[in-house]
Amino acid sequence: MSDDFTDKKARASAWFRHLRDEIVAAFEGLEDSLDTGPFAEAEPGRFDVTETSRASDDGSDAGGGLMSVMRGGRVFEKVGVNVSEVYGTLGEAAQKAMAARGVPGMEDDPRFWASGISLVAHMQNPHCPAVHMNTRMFWTPGAWWFGGGSDLNPCIEYPEDTAHFHDQQKAHLAPHGEDLYARLKDWADEYFYIPHRHRARGVGGIFMDDRNTGDWEADFALTQDIGRAFLPAFVPLTERRRVQPFTEADKDTQLVHRGLYAEYNLVYDRGTKFGLATGHDANAVLMSLPPLAKWH
Repeated sequence: MSDDFTDKKARASAWFRHLRDEIVAAFEGLEDSLDTGPFAEAEPGRFDVTETSRASDDGSDAGGGLMSVMRGGRVFEKVGVNVSEVYGTLGEAAQKAMAARGVPGMEDDPRFWASGISLVAHMQNPHCPAVHMNTRMFWTPGAWWFGGGSDLNPCIEYPEDTAHFHDQQKAHLAPHGEDLYARLKDWADEYFYIPHRHRARGVGGIFMDDRNTGDWEADFALTQDIGRAFLPAFVPLTERRRVQPFTEADKDTQLVHRGLYAEYNLVYDRGTKFGLATGHDANAVLMSLPPLAKWH
């Protein structure tokens, strides 16, 4: 591993931590600024922050991260914003999975390093959309890549909210190529589809994986702009919808929709599978699950 790549890893990890800090501050600000509508009389929520760690099979340090979870806020029913930096040697199953994806040299040198930010927000008010965002960098001696994106998951859909979310992402991706947003939007539509339900889990967003154009700086800049798009895409929707009154039927609709989210994350989500397979803190990996859900 060259000194040059050591620096790149440090820069990527620092960016994910910086983005985490911005998002945590913005979300606590949303809790503080609610002054009318449902839940306005409740205490504003705050994040509980816990350090996470993982160990190699021989007990040696294998990295960790920071898990930040807010439960029972007046805007957010449950939201987690996790950052991690993990490293070590991939197990046999993970090696085979990487090799199947075309990563060279895994059987000869199965070392890896990964860092990223992962966010899932489940809202109190059913008119507020749930949301997911994740960006990450992965390194092995034979390859490196970036991945991630964000997608909106309303249980009660508003076309103007969907349009705003996508418009912000399109604007942030525009400097990286005219056709990039359209390609990453199509990728998200495919990735966040639930085959056994024959439907998408939400209204889409953007998604990429295995991003390696050969230009690390350009790919890192794109990954940063995917992260920068998140708050301007999501916060205005929350500010607009958090004050709306809702009915028991609206809440029931939300809980049933959350069932879709849970099914997707447990059955299909690649990040969930990787986190559990590599021994990361299970509470951090499963942070994305909703606090309550319902199946008819």
